[in-house]
Order: sequence, then structure tokens, then C-alpha cells
Amino acid sequence: MPPNTSARKVILLVEDNPDDVELTMRALEQYHVANPVIVARDGVEALDYLFHRGPHAGDHPLPAVVLLDLKLPRLDGLEVLRQLRENETTTLLPVVILTSSSEEQDILNGYRLRANSYITKPVDFMQFAKAIQQLHMYWLILNEAPPSNGG
Repeated sequence: MPPNTSARKVILLVEDNPDDVELTMRALEQYHVANPVIVARDGVEALDYLFHRGPHAGDHPLPAVVLLDLKLPRLDGLEVLRQLRENETTTLLPVVILTSSSEEQDILNGYRLRANSYITKPVDFMQFAKAIQQLHMYWLILNEAPPSNGG
């Protein structure tokens, strides 16, 4: 793979907590992740971005991975995931649930809706930063994403 090909792959971070957004950005910076990060502050904004609606209408590529919190205003993360999986354009889009919830029902529901991964946010910053680095390494460098046309 040519150097820096992962840098062009966009990360969509769906997170309403400004502190968690800042921590995620700091963690990415700490590990020199150069990928552009789009932040959606709620489920509606995330779907608008992914489906090119409203303020996000226009031509932009789908992200390489979606980091999705569950507890979101306006539209929760599980409903976002449900709508992504029902849409032909986003049905194969890699979605990693990155949340503070370790409730068994949330984990089960996430996987039933075909989340690709479920990660409970570590409380310690260094553990969180390491988790973000591993997410980047796997989803943006090692993982072979499905073809953009769905196959």
C-alpha cells in the first residue's frame, strides 16, 4: 500500500459530548493520525451527513468508518445504525459503536443491528488513546473495506 493512503479516508465521529470529542481528537493527534474527522453532534446530523441531506447536501465521500456513540440527542445511536443498515448505500459501511455504555442489552442490540464492533470507552485517557490508535490501525489501515458500490 502506498504511504499515507489512510490519510485520505474520512472518519465520522458521532458524539454529542464535547469533552469526548476533544478527548478523541487529542488521542488521534497523539498518535499522529492524519485522517480528516467529521464530527456529528447528534443522530440526525450524522444521517444528514451520510445521506447528503440538508446542510450536508452535496458531493462528499462516505467515511471509511463511523465511530458511533449510543446516547445521542434527537436520534439515538441504535436508530442511526438501523437506518444505515436499511439503506443500500450505507448497509456495508463499517460502524464501530464507541460508547460509555457497557449494558448487555445495548451490546446485544448493537450487534443485532450489525455493528462491526462494540467498544466501551475506557475512562483513563491513556487507555482511551490506545483504543483510538488501535481503531485507526485496524479500520483505516489493515481492514479491506467493501467496494463503494456494495459489491
